[in-house]
Amino acid sequence: MRVPRPSRIPRFPNPAATGTVTINATPAAAYRVVSDPLLLTRLGEEAHRARWLGGATTAAVGARFRGYNRNGFRRWFTNCRITDADPNRRFAYEVAAPLGVPISRWQYDIASVPDGCCTVTETNWLRVPLWFIPFAILITGVPDRIGVNERHITTTLKRLKHRLEESPLPGTAGNSGGGERRTG
Repeated sequence: MRVPRPSRIPRFPNPAATGTVTINATPAAAYRVVSDPLLLTRLGEEAHRARWLGGATTAAVGARFRGYNRNGFRRWFTNCRITDADPNRRFAYEVAAPLGVPISRWQYDIASVPDGCCTVTETNWLRVPLWFIPFAILITGVPDRIGVNERHITTTLKRLKHRLEESPLPGTAGNSGGGERRTG
């Protein structure tokens, strides 16, 4: 029997927040967006910028990136490590505060549905240690992290749907073709 590594065990075994949307796009198109942290931050509410770390330039298990977040006048960053990069199916990463304090896990599951569409499910697990919660509230200004993450998931999925259906990047439209454009 294989024992999971402690860094992969969520703080809470059940998801804190989750949401699903059906998009008129292929799983490949959806995966290209959700697996690119530089692009995904354009759709987020709190996360507003990201950059690859350690020479990484694309989603791969073990690759790291830094996410820059904001809430009103508050600004902070987190370090993220990709744990799942299964093209067209799943992208996930773990989030840690500076000094390696675990914060959360974010996961995007993509499934094909009839007529060339797909569903994207965004899920969040909180992993923050109880002793760190008061500091997290002070840093982020968010006392109800679960409620905020639920609202942010709804917003991100709506924006993802709009991005892929109404104003797609070249190469990300489900049924309209085009070439791929990546942000740097």
